[in-house]
Amino acid sequence: MQTRRGADCRMAGMNFRRVATEGGAILYDPGRVNNAPELFDPVSWRARGALRELAGGRGSVLFLDAGERQYVLRRYLRGGLPARISRDRYLWLGEGRTRGFRELALLGHLADGGLPAPAPVAARYTREGLLYRAEIVTLRLPSCEPLAARLLAGTLDAAGWESVGRTIRRFHDAGVHHADLNASNVMIGDGGGVWLLDFDRGRLRAPGDWTRGVLARLERSLAKTFRARPEIDWRAGFARLVAAHDAAPG
Repeated sequence: MQTRRGADCRMAGMNFRRVATEGGAILYDPGRVNNAPELFDPVSWRARGALRELAGGRGSVLFLDAGERQYVLRRYLRGGLPARISRDRYLWLGEGRTRGFRELALLGHLADGGLPAPAPVAARYTREGLLYRAEIVTLRLPSCEPLAARLLAGTLDAAGWESVGRTIRRFHDAGVHHADLNASNVMIGDGGGVWLLDFDRGRLRAPGDWTRGVLARLERSLAKTFRARPEIDWRAGFARLVAAHDAAPG
């Protein structure tokens, strides 16, 4: 992906606008935001009382209340051993390979295909020599909660498990490889809708056995999440999920 200062960038059927910033650039959808740089200014949102912070995995996720639109701002943060070297900086390999721009492009592709994932709004990187920091903004999903929370609350029935399995299959049939599918980024809505979150490092692939690896990663996540809660029978539900995934028409 190549971009130019002030240029329109057509990716995955969507038109994004690029604007240069100090030390970097922002790529955004002009149909979903008017003032893209403002999205990346949490101090301003907090001063207006329009910001809420939610602990989310490796770092924090910020909810931005713009009235008729609700946004989610997420910083790219490292976890595990790499975080000891740098928690939020990545090696510069070119603008098109920054974490935010790549995920924005993939989300554009998903939106183009009608897949249930957050709608892309904007992404930003700020370069510091051979390193850079990155952030992404998406539209906030309707009222929903993670698969893990549904299990803990005892509100995930057999039909819910099967719906999750069929939804994952839709992504797989479209060649979408989720790099870290886990019990926290499978979201279930009040009406039973299912969405997948966090497509950082996700990519498009030809059909293959990699789909089994995605399901295995979700299974490991469930096992880890409920290791200390043996009374929660997630294994029977997960078996239903896999069966529904495999039975869905390709």
